[in-house]
Amino acid sequence: MRVIPSILGAAVTIGLIILLNIQLPVAGTQTPRLGNFLCPQKGFWQNAESASTLYVVEIKSDDLKGKVEVYLDERLVPHVYAENENDAYFAQGYLHAKFRLWQMEFQTYYAAGRLSEIMGEKSNGIDFLAVDKKFRRLGMVYAAERSLEAMENDKATKDALDAYTAGVNSYIDQLDPNDIPVEYKLLDYKPEHWTNLKTALFVKYMAYDLAGREEDFEKTNARSVFTAKEFEKLYPYGQDLMAPIIPKNAVMYEPDERLPVPAIADSLYFLFKPEPIPDSTTLALADSTRKADSLAAAKTAQPAKAAPVKPVKGGKAPAVKGATAKLDQTKPDKDNGSNNWALAGTRTQSGKPILCNDPHLGLNLPAIWYEMQITTPAFNAYGVSFPGAPYIVIGFNDSCAFGMTNSERDVKDYYEIKFKDSSMQEYWYNGAWQRTSFRDEVIKVKGGANKVEHIAMTVWGPVMYDAHYPDPLQSGKAYACKWMAHEPSNELKTFSLLDRAKGYIDYLDALSYFKCPGQNMIFAAKSGDIAIRQQGMFPAKWRRQGDFIMPGTDSAFGWQGDVAIEENLTMYNPGRGYVSSANQYPYDTTYPYYQGGTFELFRGLTIDRYLASLENVTVADMQHMQTDNYNTFAEIARPVLLRNLNESILNADEKKYIDLFKSWNLRSDAKEKAPTVLKIWWDSLTVCMYQDELSQSSKPMPMPEKATLIEALLREPDYVFADDIYTPEKETVADIVLKAYRKAIPALKKAEADNQLEWGAYKDGAVTHLLRLPSFSRLHVLGGGGENIINAFKGKHGPSWRMVVELTDNINAYGVYPGGQNGNPGSKYYDAFVDSWVSGKYYRLEMAPKSNMVKHKGLTGKLTFEKNTK
Repeated sequence: MRVIPSILGAAVTIGLIILLNIQLPVAGTQTPRLGNFLCPQKGFWQNAESASTLYVVEIKSDDLKGKVEVYLDERLVPHVYAENENDAYFAQGYLHAKFRLWQMEFQTYYAAGRLSEIMGEKSNGIDFLAVDKKFRRLGMVYAAERSLEAMENDKATKDALDAYTAGVNSYIDQLDPNDIPVEYKLLDYKPEHWTNLKTALFVKYMAYDLAGREEDFEKTNARSVFTAKEFEKLYPYGQDLMAPIIPKNAVMYEPDERLPVPAIADSLYFLFKPEPIPDSTTLALADSTRKADSLAAAKTAQPAKAAPVKPVKGGKAPAVKGATAKLDQTKPDKDNGSNNWALAGTRTQSGKPILCNDPHLGLNLPAIWYEMQITTPAFNAYGVSFPGAPYIVIGFNDSCAFGMTNSERDVKDYYEIKFKDSSMQEYWYNGAWQRTSFRDEVIKVKGGANKVEHIAMTVWGPVMYDAHYPDPLQSGKAYACKWMAHEPSNELKTFSLLDRAKGYIDYLDALSYFKCPGQNMIFAAKSGDIAIRQQGMFPAKWRRQGDFIMPGTDSAFGWQGDVAIEENLTMYNPGRGYVSSANQYPYDTTYPYYQGGTFELFRGLTIDRYLASLENVTVADMQHMQTDNYNTFAEIARPVLLRNLNESILNADEKKYIDLFKSWNLRSDAKEKAPTVLKIWWDSLTVCMYQDELSQSSKPMPMPEKATLIEALLREPDYVFADDIYTPEKETVADIVLKAYRKAIPALKKAEADNQLEWGAYKDGAVTHLLRLPSFSRLHVLGGGGENIINAFKGKHGPSWRMVVELTDNINAYGVYPGGQNGNPGSKYYDAFVDSWVSGKYYRLEMAPKSNMVKHKGLTGKLTFEKNTK
């Protein structure tokens, strides 16, 4: 009888062993292998760090030439002192890996289209295979390979990359399995060796995030629905209110001749809906006919009345069929931008320039930035770096400071390819059949079979969409992607030269290597110089080129060369005493090349107004300005909305919110309620104004920008799009403003009932883990700010690093970012800066000599790197 219990016991034991060593499906995802994950000796428990942990490391390596000493201050910021420049990059690679290994590798998996390899085909409702296919077909790996070749052709860059990679791998090789970052344990995989290609992939990841957004397919669809005149009203080029980076009265570079528009453009490119041309006696009839035609079309394409507006909490305007459909979840945020400005000494209390920068990106944990100081015989620089690449990216050195904001220019276009047959072996180009080359991209899928993307390569670039991968309009055609990020480039060289720049000429030299993503590079020096320049390699385009899909059969539609570097205008020591950018147009529309893209308006206006009025400026003034929540958009919008609202017909509930709105101080502070009123009302107004026109197609079209609508309301009391094409009546702006307000009331009442009418609670900010794990994120971060505001904190997006640098003899610098130096969720340094960041506090950035750090109180560790002499 004892045999049966023994058999049962053995069966249970074997069952538990099997169970604890497999991943179990739970709620659309999989658990880690619980045996490993829960093991006290090597599971997640080992990732907890004591609050008093001291990081003491001694490394000897054949890849080092001399000695490097690293002192970690009380915030875990490393101060690196190296006898040799490349040894400093070895140490930087090691530090990035020690404190951010999973983050830096996960981002390269994303860029390389390898997420399915570690996440499986689908998990938590996310189609990782679809994401991987997109990035493979976009040519991210192809782009990284081409740029790596350019980087490694430059000896200094190659040496730095080799040293950096060696440092990362030095950490990985000595990494105890117990200490592998917890995310590897959760996802049940292990880190692999770093390569220079991974750094190139990270550079392309940033290029995609900042220069990968376009609306070519959406605008191509809009072109087929609207006349040219209507399109120009909905998606105008330029803004009446705009204050470009280079002021409107600047002398523009005039090329020898303007770019020729292809002679066949009207028949192959500008395919707008025909413009009706009624005479004066038939205008009224034409208007009624237009409505009749629209109503007839609505019977087959749409409900008789447009769907009711449903304002949603936070985010974009309420969904409209076709207009706001999400094409893909990976599309970069259109607000990926930044602020930067520099004041000349004539405007500061110290008489020395002050430079400020705050790049606006996704707010993630681990944070996108890693703060550090690097001191070598060649340079001494302090600032933030990207885990995954060498150098200081935004910061300062002994002589100058430098920063950047996104250019927002469109450098990614699509061309329709005419293949000879379904084999795609040949395509028609310039009157002849051209041979196609192919890339076979193998996607490994965790728990499944490998997938292969057979990608045709053309003169334009990779064919992203074809019969096997449909385009957003589901046209069934083939489209190649031409993207500036595909071109060989060495952006890392720019950062290497900025880190050691001594003055203005060095700054210009450094910028000459930067191609993609285009950036507004700002500069200030102890000498007193200040400057800004929009730097990148931009295609020379004729008006509207690249807004729509272009014919790929004719080279006349190609980019007619690149904008010459001298045509990227520089603003240097202007008489007004400041330079600035906030993702607005770089130049006014007299600039000889088309500035396609999506540009911000209101932050630039606010910054320009402040800087023009300031004198005797201090660092504290700049910190206050950088965290300012004044809402210039609201200042412009409020009188327009109130002028078009008949308050006498409002009920008590409706009047209550209007009273809040009217008495508002126009600051989007966390405790204010009126910003929520404006947000919900404006989102409702946007949909009420445009949803009838946009719903004429079931395929996606862009929603007009906020600046477009506000400028139309300012200058056109009889705005044509106020009239609902699906009703027999002729609606006015006042009708639509009232309708939108009344449709917003239920959302406002719900927000109030849920104690979320206050702006901070309503927008519900967060700094989220890259895997969106709530327990590893900082949720419900209650702060002010928002889109179109200097403090651009909205949702999970905002100022990812705030920096203020006063270029006095002893540099006076401050900074903060919403995260922490250590990427380990089990460390007190994981999110240590979030509270300071949201409350507008800064840390002193001390570019200390080694003698100071040796005596520094509160050190949290020391790392020593030396050449292996054995």
